[in-house]
Amino acid sequence: MAPRVGVLKLKGIGRQFGDPPRWVLSDIELEIQTGEFVCLIGPSGSGKTTLMRLIAGLDEPDCGERLLSTTRPSDRSASRIATPRIAMVFQEPRLVPWMTVLDNLLLVTDHGARTRACSMLRLMELDDCAGHYPGQISGGMQRRVALARALLIEPDLLLLDEPLTSLDAALEDRMANMLCSHWLTHRPTVIMVTHDPRQSARLASRVIGLTVGHAGLTLDEQLAFPAPGNRSERDETSIVRYLIDRCPSLPIAS
Repeated sequence: MAPRVGVLKLKGIGRQFGDPPRWVLSDIELEIQTGEFVCLIGPSGSGKTTLMRLIAGLDEPDCGERLLSTTRPSDRSASRIATPRIAMVFQEPRLVPWMTVLDNLLLVTDHGARTRACSMLRLMELDDCAGHYPGQISGGMQRRVALARALLIEPDLLLLDEPLTSLDAALEDRMANMLCSHWLTHRPTVIMVTHDPRQSARLASRVIGLTVGHAGLTLDEQLAFPAPGNRSERDETSIVRYLIDRCPSLPIAS
């Protein structure tokens, strides 16, 4: 399938909370092209999750403008501009507790997609859990169910808020490889929040650093390093070192 063409633009976006109000984000200028895999990195409190909710349209900014569109090619007519299909994986899995794992996936599609849903669970190494309820599986498993549900709808824009948290090192590595493979195959636009430079080095085509309260340093390694999916361990180590040097406030995962 040909990649969909579109763009996300944030122009002067700001968001404030509290009484008296305090700006959490201010004057955010951001442009993301379709097909990018962008990682947002920064310390706790830098506004990463708030920014993701604004991008998803779940919250309204107190100032500024959000522009989001996609162009879907047609075999018989000129391309048309449409609202993109968006999926977001929150820090909390947000599964329906009285529905099985498989039924939680089928919520976002029809029952004719049962085979695809089961295949997605296998991809997430969760095929043995299809008949379980969310309360019967671990938090890390629940997060993978939420990720499977998001991928199942084949979104134009995939928003991931710390999707690989609570996984052991080996499983995190396999899930990162799966995400990279999915992106290389389907080329959705992906924006992923992480505090771990290693995940950025593995997955991102571009990295944007955030400092507390506003958009900070932008780091773009698309030209300096091989594309995601073709990076060696040495390449990834070089990117991690570069990110740490440029963003010394980052909490470095062990």
